[in-house]
Amino acid sequence: MTKAGFRRTGLEWFSSLPACLLLLAVVLFSTSSDIHNRMLQTGEQLWSGYYKLRMDPVAPECDPDRDIEDAVAAEMAQEPDSDDPMAALLGAEEKDPDEVRLSIERSVADCKAAHQDYQNLKDNLTPGVKAYRAVELFVADVIALGLESQRYILVILVMLCAVTATLTRHHIAMRAMETRLDYTVSHTLQTIANAMLLGSSVIFRQSSLGSDTSVSGEELLLHNLWIAGFACLTLASLYRLFRVPENLQEGGSLNKAFLAVPLYTVMCLISGTYFALIGHSSGIGIYLGKMMELADMFLNVGLYVWVGMMLKQTRLATLVFNVFRPWHMPPEMLAVVAVLVAAVPTAYTGASGIFVIAAGAVIYSELRAAGARRQLALAATAMSGSLGVVLRPCLLVVVIAYLNREVTTDELFGWGIWVFLLTAAMFTLVALSVNRQSRFDLAPSSVAFPAMIQALKPLIPYVLVISVVVMFYRFALDVTMDEFSAPRLLPVIMLAILVYEHVSLKNRRGRASGEINHQGLERSVRGATNDTTAEIGALLLLLGLSVSIGGVIERSHIMQSFPQAFDSAWSAMLLMVVILVILGMIMDAFGAVILVTATVAGIAYASGIHPVHFWMVTLVAFELGYLSPPVALNHLLTRQVVGEAEVMAAQQETGTFYQRHERIILPLIAMGISLLVVSFVPLLFYA
Repeated sequence: MTKAGFRRTGLEWFSSLPACLLLLAVVLFSTSSDIHNRMLQTGEQLWSGYYKLRMDPVAPECDPDRDIEDAVAAEMAQEPDSDDPMAALLGAEEKDPDEVRLSIERSVADCKAAHQDYQNLKDNLTPGVKAYRAVELFVADVIALGLESQRYILVILVMLCAVTATLTRHHIAMRAMETRLDYTVSHTLQTIANAMLLGSSVIFRQSSLGSDTSVSGEELLLHNLWIAGFACLTLASLYRLFRVPENLQEGGSLNKAFLAVPLYTVMCLISGTYFALIGHSSGIGIYLGKMMELADMFLNVGLYVWVGMMLKQTRLATLVFNVFRPWHMPPEMLAVVAVLVAAVPTAYTGASGIFVIAAGAVIYSELRAAGARRQLALAATAMSGSLGVVLRPCLLVVVIAYLNREVTTDELFGWGIWVFLLTAAMFTLVALSVNRQSRFDLAPSSVAFPAMIQALKPLIPYVLVISVVVMFYRFALDVTMDEFSAPRLLPVIMLAILVYEHVSLKNRRGRASGEINHQGLERSVRGATNDTTAEIGALLLLLGLSVSIGGVIERSHIMQSFPQAFDSAWSAMLLMVVILVILGMIMDAFGAVILVTATVAGIAYASGIHPVHFWMVTLVAFELGYLSPPVALNHLLTRQVVGEAEVMAAQQETGTFYQRHERIILPLIAMGISLLVVSFVPLLFYA
């Protein structure tokens, strides 16, 4: 979990610079589609019929000066073919000269019209049209290249970032590596798991080449990229295995050492062993290959992580917290405000885990600076991304609607607002009523309100920068900010904010004004990309192996042991809740959605549970799972961003059982109650 010194040297650009270029390429390719659509509209406005001018016109082959009388005579003089039954049946003597003449006249008229259209197109094909067309067709070629290269970009990005995460010891595990035994066990199992991935990919390639169906060059290249990537990943883990850091403690416990094994390694060992036992050694490679079917979704995850890391480089979070400081809120109330405010950026970063990675450190430090106890600050940080996953334009909801034709994004986001209000109310109630240790002694409004207004002023330029980018896309490219355009707009918005901070703070560095010094545009982008590479590697590799675990569940036919439909929607819902929470404990959100779609969703629909209701329950159950031991992914990500020392210090605090474990219990109570309400109350109205 600890970042190695490698990332603080010039070597960091060996991984982060290619990753930055790949992410920029994704933004460029997706934006070029918007540019192309606008160019087509503009071309049609400037030159009527521009769609026909996109290609050079081809001269018609017919004769517009054809003699009609000669053509009629020739047609009437034709003898019927005796071998043609239709001709014998109709008979040539039945030809009507008037009908023949009318047919030929229409044919000649159509020919003259075609020649006239051809001449008009030639006349309209001016040098200006040709120049515009050349640019427009170039953009179209860029789009085609982008669509074709999405899968390759994803494979290269995943493998590059996975190697970086391995070299920097940044994979997600239950606990950090503290002793030499932890280190040895973790990297030994990582090496075995990576070798499994390599072997499975090689076997999958060979089986594909040996099958009856032909393998295209593109598919063969994908196979080779996976093999090369896993070979590098295996070598990286071997290198780390024999390059033991000097700062590790001696000794250690074997039980604790196994907890330091990354989650993706555990998933790989389980799925790889299962597939090997059933004689399907290429199984992991096949299920990882399924990532390519949703390459755009996984690339969007990478973009959202990058957006979050760029957000971390800005002063936005600090300035937002400054707005609430004048009220001198007690820590519990400030924690509630932090979680509620975080719901909006969470919706724009795709998933709760991504937001915890992106802004968790800032939220934790701000709450601690306001006097919040460590347990409360950790609880709020872990839950900071849990409320916004049901709000527009969350990528997870878009994926659900994409995979399930029974629901639409409008339906899910419409009901998501009510689910958000419910979960927000539950968290507020629990945080302010259970274990409240501070008095509600807010500052007088006459003092706090003017200071709050003053604190809002520094945020105005940020609002203007965001508005300029959004308005540019709206009016120049006809693209509105929604769940479909957010992945390509948000990186541009964050880059624009970094440029603004670079320009506005450039001349104020070193002033004793109390402001955080901005480190410059290049360093900010580099720092964001450095963090992004390791996080993408840890997150997407975990997501890919989650899909593989889903394959194990699917092929083991565990779900077939359950009834394919229940007589009672209440019984079905009870089972769904248990299954969904367990999946949230052990799987990443996107992989879990794919698995749920293929398995339990159909059972829920057949049992009388409304599809929109089912997916609302799924989202809340997943969030409860991410906050529930033994895995508690959001707590693992919180520890990753705030540091092992802070978590250890929180665990050493004294008090009641609740106070000693508040970081776990508080989110469980809030989300647990919310899940029960979301799951069963709607059944009263339609079940």
